[in-house]
Amino acid sequence: MALFVSVGITAHNEEANIGRLLANLLEQKLDQVVLDEILVVASGCTDRTEAIAAEWAIRDGRIRLLVQPTREGKASAINWFMQEARHDLLVVCSADLLPAPETLERLVRPLADPETGMTGAHPVPVNDPGTMMGYIVHLLWRLHHEINLAGQFKAGEMIAFRRIFERIPNHTAVDEASVEPIIRGQGYRVRYVPEAVVYNKGPETVADFLKQRRRIHAGHLQLRRDLGYAVSTMSGKKILPLYLRGLEWGPRRLAWGLAAALLEVYGRWLGSRDFKRQRSHTVWDIAASTKQLEQTPHGN
Repeated sequence: MALFVSVGITAHNEEANIGRLLANLLEQKLDQVVLDEILVVASGCTDRTEAIAAEWAIRDGRIRLLVQPTREGKASAINWFMQEARHDLLVVCSADLLPAPETLERLVRPLADPETGMTGAHPVPVNDPGTMMGYIVHLLWRLHHEINLAGQFKAGEMIAFRRIFERIPNHTAVDEASVEPIIRGQGYRVRYVPEAVVYNKGPETVADFLKQRRRIHAGHLQLRRDLGYAVSTMSGKKILPLYLRGLEWGPRRLAWGLAAALLEVYGRWLGSRDFKRQRSHTVWDIAASTKQLEQTPHGN
């Protein structure tokens, strides 16, 4: 059975990677999955993102460009994509990613099971783990990977899901996490697909790391308040054993591991303060150092 899929790309000033991502998706190795359309939602772009996407739309009729004149947040872009998509099997990713060659097939194929409603990819950072921030980013995504392998689903970076709902809240700052409770609430299974690798770029400065972590934690707190749903990574009891088990005991890496814990705690404290003060993260404060995505990931 062929699985026809619509892919939505959310983009704000992504001229450095949008062309590479579109080429990557069109070259995916597919079997059961049929990539029938790609919708690029360009939000408030002031660079060449729209022009590059429009050029690709001329080359391949499966690509369509949707333009939001001003930034309204990623959730708003996803909702527009859902409204315009032709198919009920949807894939969402940001424009600052590069999937591995078989990721789309691996991510979507589990949806052939009518009881499965959502899948999540396996993000792998391209940062150099030989630097402090690179090590911290790799540690963070390794914990994300391990908590998923332990059966505590947490989506991130690229997801596939059934269109069994019309929209997610426009004000949410955690879009993938906002899809989870909707899917699960209707009795569908969610599934992590570790073989569906997607390369991303983590923050390379402390300031950018804290921007991300405070926004994500504030969004998770809002999700728990509004929908009564707590994502698996909110639980320190689940994360701490995995963190301690993976600590490396060399002086430099031990120090970096402890720095990661302190920065995460501080980021969550900032997010909690933002949540209490009702500071909106709907339109993100961009972490600029995450946008220079390299072609080849560094090894651990």
